[in-house]
Amino acid sequence: MSRSRPSATFAVLALSVASFATLQSLVVPVLPVIQQDLHTTTAGVTWTMTAWLIAAAVATPLLGRVGDLVGKRRVFVLALLAVAVGSVIAAVAPSIGVLIAGRIVQGLGGAMFPLAFGIIRDEFPAHRLPSAIGAIASIIAVGSGLGTVLAGPLADLLSWRGLFLVPVALTVTAAVLALVIVPESPTRATGGVNPWSAALLSGWLIALLLPLGTGAQWGWSSPQVIGLFALAALLLASWVVVELRSRHPLVDMRLMREPGVWSMNAAAVFIGAAMFAVFAFFPRFVQTPTATGYGLGASVAESGLLMLPMLVTMAVTGFVSGPLERWLGFRTQIVIAAVVMAAASLSLAFLHGTLFAVAAASGVFGIGLGLIYAAITSVVVQSVPATQTGIASGMNANLRTVGSAIGAAVMTALVTGTIGAGGLPAESGYTEGFATAGVLAFGAAVVTVAAALVVRSRAGRATAAADLAAVAGLARLDAEARVAAAEPLRAAPAAEPAVVEPLSAARAADVEAAEMARLVAKVEAEGPRPAVTTSAA
Repeated sequence: MSRSRPSATFAVLALSVASFATLQSLVVPVLPVIQQDLHTTTAGVTWTMTAWLIAAAVATPLLGRVGDLVGKRRVFVLALLAVAVGSVIAAVAPSIGVLIAGRIVQGLGGAMFPLAFGIIRDEFPAHRLPSAIGAIASIIAVGSGLGTVLAGPLADLLSWRGLFLVPVALTVTAAVLALVIVPESPTRATGGVNPWSAALLSGWLIALLLPLGTGAQWGWSSPQVIGLFALAALLLASWVVVELRSRHPLVDMRLMREPGVWSMNAAAVFIGAAMFAVFAFFPRFVQTPTATGYGLGASVAESGLLMLPMLVTMAVTGFVSGPLERWLGFRTQIVIAAVVMAAASLSLAFLHGTLFAVAAASGVFGIGLGLIYAAITSVVVQSVPATQTGIASGMNANLRTVGSAIGAAVMTALVTGTIGAGGLPAESGYTEGFATAGVLAFGAAVVTVAAALVVRSRAGRATAAADLAAVAGLARLDAEARVAAAEPLRAAPAAEPAVVEPLSAARAADVEAAEMARLVAKVEAEGPRPAVTTSAA
């Protein structure tokens, strides 16, 4: 198959990731309806979100790695079909248990995100790579919020069951187009999937995300929550040890220590937390009745319209992140975007008295989120070898998911911890929650700047060591030349007084040569640290 159709490949990838991204928030507005129709409890219906989140978190890095090994297109198509099958199960579910099972199968589609970035890296020319990565990242971000906007109108038109049939048509179409248009990976990783690594990775993710998603119901001080957090820490430590000792690790821990990777993973946690805190609670906040004294009394449809500025600005800034890199490096974009998100969150916290004020804050938040989503992904993809793109971007997406769970848990605790008149959350809960989201967003700027300083320090040390090695090498050559010149004098008869002074000079040259040899040996033993390849700051 010809590999000269990157635009068509991009269109297929965009359709695919958008179809899956909307599932993250598509069911949130209709959870009360599902609860009523399936005769379940609030805790039971919440599991439709928790199960999807855990399944996606586990599948994203594991299937991303499998794609690196056996072919990205092959696994990408399987992920699309998993979403279709899970959506059918969810649409016809007669009980909450079957619906949760369908959501678990849907969650396997999370592998599409890292695989899409890997396919782009394989198929796009270098000069188009930043723009394409930024655009796909923007589509993922927009899709995550678009589900909330579309859920209300689609549920009124198709019922909540019909919501799950829309992704079926989209993902089946995308799977067929992927088989026809998207070429298979030209590069493959070597090795395999260590079963112990896979089991431990899945274990610590489940043990961490489960209490984060259900801690508010179980109680944060309950034995179940504390025990699961302790188990997550134990499994995480065991996983790191196994990976370090493995000949073919699932995740290369040495690669994860690179500043371009660890800083972006840390930033992803902060941004995921800030993003989901706003995504999940912005609609609830604006729908709060005006009788509370702070609510805006918006309907479900109106709350979706108030999020539209966020979605529009996210799309715009995500698409321009790549071209903008010529003048504004990705790390600079991340710092600026994080500060913009922090300012917008603080505006929601303290300046939320009118619909215009919250709509403006929504739009500003989207400017930062679209830019930072695309820039983080670009730095990660360009910081690792092509054969590690799937697992590296998968882990980054995974840590953003962990951050989302943390943000939702923190926001829930703050908002529901202060109940006002009528049993509704007090204004102070939302104020503290949105302010905390601002602090979390600013944390992404802090870790990015810290990593840039580390890179600059390493580069300075490497340059100094290289300069010293060059000087020492020149001195060694000079000393060797002087010794060679003194050899004929050293061979002359010792009794002739005329050669005493030249012989003394020869001995001095020997001493100097020995000193320079020791200096060179020291420099070569220390060795200049390899410079870290990074994108423009």
